[in-house]
Amino acid sequence: MGKEISTELGQITIADEVIAAIAGMAATECYGLVGMASRTFTDGIAELLGMDNIARGVEVDVQGDNATIDLYIIVEYGTRITEVANNVMDKVKYILETTTGLNVPEVNVTVHGVRVGAGGKERQK
Repeated sequence: MGKEISTELGQITIADEVIAAIAGMAATECYGLVGMASRTFTDGIAELLGMDNIARGVEVDVQGDNATIDLYIIVEYGTRITEVANNVMDKVKYILETTTGLNVPEVNVTVHGVRVGAGGKERQK
């Protein structure tokens, strides 16, 4: 349903897809993140999504003024996964709270894969 805001001039609705796109773009700005992964993890292969599908790696659950975000990511080989995940959590929370006015009490990160270099092959967990 998204976030609904009432003003003296009318109603503003921010769709879940917009919230997901903002979260995905914020996440991809973080060092060590190669990209977003498809939310469905089938046959042990994580699909690296392009920029046009960035919101597909994000699930949004808005309840009133609170939004819970679930991110599915692929990290770069050689980076500390916990550091990348923590940076993604902090960045997504900050960007969503400042751009949408939502309270983001929870950002969950699932690492679906590790990618070696820019042209390398993906390794799965």
